[in-house]
Amino acid sequence: MAAVCGWAVLLIALLPGLLLQALDVRLSAALALQCVVVAHAGGALARVLTATKVRLVAFGFWLFAYVWLGLAPLTMLATDEYPLDYRAGASTAFTATVLIEVGFLAYSAGAFIAARHVKDQSVVVEAVLSRRLAPVRVLLLCGLVFVIAAVLIPQQGGPGIFFTSRQAVREARGVSDSTHSVAQVMVAWSLAVPAFWALVALVHLPRMNVGDRVLRAVRWMLLPLLLALNVVVNNPISKPRFWAGTVLLTLLFASSFLRRPRAFRVTAAAVLATLLLVFPYSDYFRYEEREAVNVVSIAEQFTTNSDYDAFQQMQTGIDYTKESGFSPSTALGPVLFMVPRSVWPDKPPDSGVHIAQFAGYDFHNLSAPLWIESYLWAGFPAVILVFCLLGAAGRRMDDIRSRLGHATLAALLVPAFAMYQLVLLRGSLMGIVGPLFLLLTIPFFITTRGARARRFSSAAVPAGTAGHATISGTGGHP
Repeated sequence: MAAVCGWAVLLIALLPGLLLQALDVRLSAALALQCVVVAHAGGALARVLTATKVRLVAFGFWLFAYVWLGLAPLTMLATDEYPLDYRAGASTAFTATVLIEVGFLAYSAGAFIAARHVKDQSVVVEAVLSRRLAPVRVLLLCGLVFVIAAVLIPQQGGPGIFFTSRQAVREARGVSDSTHSVAQVMVAWSLAVPAFWALVALVHLPRMNVGDRVLRAVRWMLLPLLLALNVVVNNPISKPRFWAGTVLLTLLFASSFLRRPRAFRVTAAAVLATLLLVFPYSDYFRYEEREAVNVVSIAEQFTTNSDYDAFQQMQTGIDYTKESGFSPSTALGPVLFMVPRSVWPDKPPDSGVHIAQFAGYDFHNLSAPLWIESYLWAGFPAVILVFCLLGAAGRRMDDIRSRLGHATLAALLVPAFAMYQLVLLRGSLMGIVGPLFLLLTIPFFITTRGARARRFSSAAVPAGTAGHATISGTGGHP
């Protein structure tokens, strides 16, 4: 309780107070409600950081919620300053704040329901997440990755171009910021994601009863090569910072050492500090022409840096729905993202681009947080449904991971999804669903059904058996 109170005071009072102390605060109804939002996100993050069990999915969600939809909007509303040009009215700002809190409440409710119904845990989900790494399949993936690298890296100008800028890499592939097809997106990620999974899987391969000496020799031979390849294709210079962070943090949080609550707390606190202090300056290598780094306060970063456009994009999206109404059909775009526009001429546009066009921006590479993405589909009911399901799924994944071993699918996939959540929540879905598809599907090809999965498939597991330990409802999720 003392730890929870300490973290809560820091996240709910001290950090917001430090942000606002030197600002000319302008009081409004939206600002008052945003204080409630900050308290909700800060309190939930404090519980995650002090829980008796490591809950990575909860950490990823509340980390994004606290920084991008807690502190950043608080600063914007207090100063009436925003990173982009579009300005919405006071009522729209209040509605956007309500939208954030409704999403938080729905997520918390979903997590609470999942925690209280442990006996109803999905046998199918646990059977899937209990799949175990298959050494032969992992080695085949490693070989495939090297083949893809031998083809794609020379086509893009060699390894050196990956250490220039993201702009240079896109130009080498013949892709611009404004126009790119699904095929081009999948090609762009067809090396980065498999290379990442090959490295993670090779690090976590379990010992074999027969032939382990050969496997260890092959592993030690391939590890430096895969590490070097990931440094080339998954570095923050040539890849988006969110993806480079996903790679690094997955490797970090998938380790057995960070399954210990105390080690997790220290590392999670360091990640939070890095996001606040370092993240705004980490896009230095995005373009060929670089400006000098100008170090400013966190409050100024929130109100001038388009990395924190989430709250403003939500306001713009709400104004868009007032003018054009809701569009349930846009939910099909991310689901059927593989269908080309030549086959589906009326395919829904990227929500971030669509909102940016409505605001009249020339620059369209902007976010569309999951809150406004789901709101565009059917208003608040869609938001409640999406976040309730997300909260329940996150709690289930965290609970199952805490029960399964180190070489299972849960031990690797859950940390990867938890860290990629920052991209998923920031949106837009059409922009990130391609990498997400590869991120979630590749692990199934390098794993095989474990003993737990075979037992589940042969007979139903009765409630209360030893395979389903009772999970406390405290910690991790509010």
